[in-house]
Amino acid sequence: MSRARVAIIGGSGYAGGEVLRLLLAHPQVEVTQVTSESNAGKYVHALHPNLRKRTDLKFVPVAAVEPCDILFLALPHGEAMQRIEQFAALAPRIIDLSADFRLRNPDDYVKWYEHPHAAPEWLARFTYGLPEINRTGICGANYVSGVGCNATATNLALWPLFQADVIDRSRGIIVEVKAGSSEGGAMAGPSSHHPDRSHAVRSYAPVGHRHTAEVLQALARPGDGLQVHMSVTSIELVRGVLATAHVFIKPELLQDGFALKDLWKAYRSAYNSEPFVRIVREQKGVYRFPEPKILAGSNYADVGFDFDPETGRVVAIAAIDNLMKGAAGSAVQCMNLMCGWDETTALGFTGLHPA
Repeated sequence: MSRARVAIIGGSGYAGGEVLRLLLAHPQVEVTQVTSESNAGKYVHALHPNLRKRTDLKFVPVAAVEPCDILFLALPHGEAMQRIEQFAALAPRIIDLSADFRLRNPDDYVKWYEHPHAAPEWLARFTYGLPEINRTGICGANYVSGVGCNATATNLALWPLFQADVIDRSRGIIVEVKAGSSEGGAMAGPSSHHPDRSHAVRSYAPVGHRHTAEVLQALARPGDGLQVHMSVTSIELVRGVLATAHVFIKPELLQDGFALKDLWKAYRSAYNSEPFVRIVREQKGVYRFPEPKILAGSNYADVGFDFDPETGRVVAIAAIDNLMKGAAGSAVQCMNLMCGWDETTALGFTGLHPA
């Protein structure tokens, strides 16, 4: 069988480089072209040195991209929506890693991204690209959006609780996200944000982070008034996201004796069949709860939880590699589902320990 031809638009950034790294090991695809306007003519390993001797591809300008079977878009936010008609003419299947097609409501782009959407008619054509909550929609889809890394960690931490309908929605969600430095340069790439630079702690968004919109889209019900309070801060880590969310069990369930075992039941029901989600809640050992540093380079998400029976508070935790499960890994996982291939193809790396 001939392999699917794949091109990557915007291959100079960290996310585009990770897509390329994964696809070079994918038995079903052939990467034909990778674009960068400012680096056209250079070998891709000039910006992604880990790919030296893995590929002889050189960057090309977008104008030189030829028709292919699958197109990955890894452009800075706001650019894909400007040229989506052009890109759709190049390939029947598109996976966009940016925020441009994540949200269903065009008004949310004005609220959260501070500009109107340039192609609102395309929003309904894209499927949200987090397989754990949207696998049915992704299978067979032609257009799939990327996911926000902070939203992904938050949604995976909380999804089982909202699916089981055990949360008091009137009390909302408070979530603190700690993120590695590569998050700020996922699309922009090493020219503007290099992981070898200082990792001094800095605040990304104490309030009003844009990924809040994706959490509301995934977890809120029409008219329920669910509130999500997200804070995102940077820590001294290159790769990784750790989301710690606080929610409360419904009072009537507490009165009926809701206990830790009920949390186990909810998380196992949601994730036992998921190939890339692992429940981490150990009684002993160093890694009793999720830890992002051991997930670097992997598509796994580790989730954990704890429970205070006196107050009904649940602490839900998730760790991911922001460039993998929060970007390129989920994108390749979606490609596998779209094309009917084994969902785990090219995504088997487990991370490193010690790290």
